[in-house]
Amino acid sequence: MSKVFKKTSGNGSIALYLGRRDFVDHVDSVEVVDGIVKVDPSGLNGRKVFVYLACAFRYGSDDLDVIGLSFRRDIWMKKVQVYPPADGNPTKTPMQESLLKKVGEQGCPFSFQMPTNLPCSVSLHPGPKDDGKACGVDFEVKAYIANEASNPDEVIEKKDTCRLMIRKIQFAPTNKAGPKVELSKQFMMSDKPIHLEASLEKEIYYHGDPINVSVKINNETSKTIKKIKVSVDQLTNVVLYSSDTYTKEVCSEEFVENIAANSTFEKSFQVTPMLSNNKEKRGLAVDGKLKDEDTNLASTTLSQGDKEIQGIIVHYKVKIAVTASGGGLLGGLTGSDVVVELPLTLMSPKPAEVTDVIVDPVEA
Repeated sequence: MSKVFKKTSGNGSIALYLGRRDFVDHVDSVEVVDGIVKVDPSGLNGRKVFVYLACAFRYGSDDLDVIGLSFRRDIWMKKVQVYPPADGNPTKTPMQESLLKKVGEQGCPFSFQMPTNLPCSVSLHPGPKDDGKACGVDFEVKAYIANEASNPDEVIEKKDTCRLMIRKIQFAPTNKAGPKVELSKQFMMSDKPIHLEASLEKEIYYHGDPINVSVKINNETSKTIKKIKVSVDQLTNVVLYSSDTYTKEVCSEEFVENIAANSTFEKSFQVTPMLSNNKEKRGLAVDGKLKDEDTNLASTTLSQGDKEIQGIIVHYKVKIAVTASGGGLLGGLTGSDVVVELPLTLMSPKPAEVTDVIVDPVEA
């Protein structure tokens, strides 16, 4: 750990400590969320201390909650009692042992194991004039003082709570050979086709890296190919009460080429999808961020088997469109496109392990 994240309740009776705020989804398992709550029993007045971890979809700002409407839907939640300890003396993780050295005897450990079918932290990019918290999937660790863990009639005051937002993230696995697609298309008034082959040099690309798309064309027609367009689409599937899919083009380049009739062509084209080039696009999926940190386009959602995931699921595809203009008497009236698509995995590389010693806590 390079630092400790800390949040103290308004009354000072409890404080929440986390050694990190990013937890990795390895597809078949998720890292344990572990931390410490420092408890001052003198401020509890006989009440107990609980901690919950919640994954929720937020589709409106809390500021809009003026008529009792909830703009947040919990996808998954788990609660534990930390004081008085309900589970005896559970085994502590190395992270908790380190935190307890800072917190002392008043520290109460807690841990949560997230299921593998939860979405990752993703936000929907707001428009230029949108205010407030962005819609999307977020994760929250919250400690609170109450008589019972879940009593709808008990009012829990804000001064009796403290919370920290965390992120569930995925990193790119080992790279493999890229996908390849082939298509032969025959046009009206032409007895021979245009054969188009496209491929990517690798399966996974990191955010900000240029994507090289190899294109091979065998033009057996009498048409002349004038233009090749290479674009990347983001497909965002919002799965809550129903399933809605939104497609947004995140980069597009047109290349002027002159591929004569009855000729072949081979060339590599380069495109780079970047969030910085899509700042005006409302509703674009971006990786969830903590506070005002920079972010990037949302990473591809990796899943294992047929497990159902609620929340936001993100995929990408590269589209190659070859435009051929007609020859003969009809000229441009017989112009046509040959279009193929390739799946694209866009992710962040796994960072190097951090092994620094703990320093003094910071508010976060």
